[in-house]
Amino acid sequence: MVRSFVEHFTYVGIFSVLLAASLGVPVPEEAPVVVAGVLSSQHVVRWWIALPVCLAGALSGDVVLYWIGHHWGERILGWAPVRRVLSPAREEALKAGYRQHGVKILFTARHVMGLRAAAFLTAGISDVGFGKFLAADAVAAALGVPFSFGLAYLFADRIERVLADVRHLEHWAVLLAATALAGWLGTRAWLRARRP
Repeated sequence: MVRSFVEHFTYVGIFSVLLAASLGVPVPEEAPVVVAGVLSSQHVVRWWIALPVCLAGALSGDVVLYWIGHHWGERILGWAPVRRVLSPAREEALKAGYRQHGVKILFTARHVMGLRAAAFLTAGISDVGFGKFLAADAVAAALGVPFSFGLAYLFADRIERVLADVRHLEHWAVLLAATALAGWLGTRAWLRARRP
């Protein structure tokens, strides 16, 4: 379905699907990026246009979520669609995370489907500076989007296997990042406890 939509509307289709995915529509963000990579390899779209469109589409929804949180603040927490994405417990955990780790939370959230929308809304509510937010999100997107796009472009003929490998690699990367963060937090807590 994503492929046929993107093929019909090309660059506008790529941007629209990525915008919708980053706003919480249940479409994995990687799907339109991979479709764009495959279509680029088949010369349906030009890669040097499709890749920046993918980056712009991925970042656009994040910016919209940030500004909604920034503009309406705590008032949006009463909206039913927001509470589906941002439970009170998740909101408090993210606010605490921003106070302690700031940019690291934004960078990590970009790669965790299901946490992304909640994290970016909370960044706006928590008054994380827009420049800091955009820089962290752009760096994270600049790593993830070209990686998925490039794999799809290079291995378009074996895309099913590549998609499985990318998902597997993402799971390991998230697990490794979570383990490193937990180890760092545990070490800090242990060192604080040992101080007189």
